[in-house]
Amino acid sequence: MAIVESTIEASREDIFAVLADGWTYSDWVVGTAHIRAVDDNWPEPGSVLHHTVGPWPFLLSDRTVSRRCEPPGLLIMSPHLWPLGEATVTITLEEQGPRRTLVGIHEDFQRGALWWLRTAVNDLALHYRNRESLRRLGDLARRRANPEEGDTVEDKAPPSAVRSQVG
Repeated sequence: MAIVESTIEASREDIFAVLADGWTYSDWVVGTAHIRAVDDNWPEPGSVLHHTVGPWPFLLSDRTVSRRCEPPGLLIMSPHLWPLGEATVTITLEEQGPRRTLVGIHEDFQRGALWWLRTAVNDLALHYRNRESLRRLGDLARRRANPEEGDTVEDKAPPSAVRSQVG
């Protein structure tokens, strides 16, 4: 089992708002390449977000099911990565003070090939992956709460200027 915790300089509500927006998962969950669809009632228990994971051309399209949701402190999900397996991911948010939250990700494979291959190496890989995921989650939560602080020159430029730089 991989367990990672990090203190994020954002409120539980701001962090949970990112978790509740299923379309952002590819922005913060390392390894998620694309979100294909999100149920309107995400993250209510039983709701689903449909994702594609992995590097091209080794992409897997599957889904993540919300198992338990207690805003703004708890979200339990089951990411499916068949034929590799299925995991349980528990995300906890514990208030540490004003705009300061201890966020934990607990991940373990429950079924499939990756469950049979559970090793210290696999746990270490998940640990590093989830540490980076928490860093990205924190960036999104802080930017959601204070959009002006995260702006770059490109973000502040008019849309036509951004398009002309890109192409």
